[in-house]
Amino acid sequence: MTRISMLLSAILLVVLTATAASANAIRVKDLVEFDGVRGNDLVGYGLVVGLNGTGDGIRNAPFTEDIMSNILERLGVNITGEQFRPKNVAAVFVTAVLPPFGRTGSTIDVTVSAIGDAKSLLGGTLVMTPLNAADGEIYAVAQGTVIAGGASAEGDAGGVVQGVPTSGAIPSGARIEREIEFDFTQLKSIRLALRDPDFTTAERIESAINRGYGRTVARMLDAGTVVLDIAATGAISPAHALGQVENIGVEPERKARVVVDQRSGTIVMGDDVRISRVAVSQGNLTLRIEEEPVVVSPNPFTDAAPIILPRTNADIIEEPGTGLAEVSGGTSLAEVIAGLNALGVSPRDMIDILKSIKAAGALHAEFVVR
Repeated sequence: MTRISMLLSAILLVVLTATAASANAIRVKDLVEFDGVRGNDLVGYGLVVGLNGTGDGIRNAPFTEDIMSNILERLGVNITGEQFRPKNVAAVFVTAVLPPFGRTGSTIDVTVSAIGDAKSLLGGTLVMTPLNAADGEIYAVAQGTVIAGGASAEGDAGGVVQGVPTSGAIPSGARIEREIEFDFTQLKSIRLALRDPDFTTAERIESAINRGYGRTVARMLDAGTVVLDIAATGAISPAHALGQVENIGVEPERKARVVVDQRSGTIVMGDDVRISRVAVSQGNLTLRIEEEPVVVSPNPFTDAAPIILPRTNADIIEEPGTGLAEVSGGTSLAEVIAGLNALGVSPRDMIDILKSIKAAGALHAEFVVR
């Protein structure tokens, strides 16, 4: 092999290695939350009108009458002493999230949920509703037509409901009236908070950022925090610094974890899950109970009523099960799956087997049951 060929081979190897490394890389913005860049929850209490007889019953939801009276009085309508019995209004909670750097005049989506005994919000319109943050100040005002996510129909003897017609959304249904007082440009440093704290991942983020700048600009504080020095980056503002940092690729480290959902029988395993060599025996017990009552007729020409005698057949059946099977130690996820599938059991039985393997100390992973 000539020197040029060797050089081309070395370059190709470097390119392939970099491609393979970047294939598993995740952007920093997808791994962390930036300090100061967060949303704020908003909530309000309002009234949906225009319903087709599916609103609150005033006797069961008196607060609906109160808010309706307050709205009418603010509009100059005197309703003192009047009795309301409308079926086309419903009291609702309105929730939204004020995004970071939300500016006055921009719009946000809102969610509307009935709090009384309204049957459906289909076709309703939310009347102007102030939205408050945790500090009690009004930051947005919501109004618009509710798009409900279900349907309902009712007859004299019954009805049917599909989805949740008592909850809906209003896209761009609230307008921001007040901004969060936060001067992002004055930050001297920004903390990067890992969504899944891990020392290895935090160290890799620190190394990737410093390697990208060619000098020390980031420092790991703990498993969940990396501090970025804005002045050291040379950026003209914190926003420019984050714009340069957030797209840097990092390969995160994950804990070996097995997650099972007992309700659905779902099993999810991480790539780092390992099982030591172990023997497993699994069997099933079936309990069967049958009721076969016997009716004893009275003698002829008597007024006695028939007598029902209970008769119960109870039995316990033990199925053969899988016997004693060996699950060889797996050094990869594919080998672990192959070993467990060799047992030939259902997913729900597999959950019990994994619990037992974990209790025996042969499952080397965090076991999470939901």
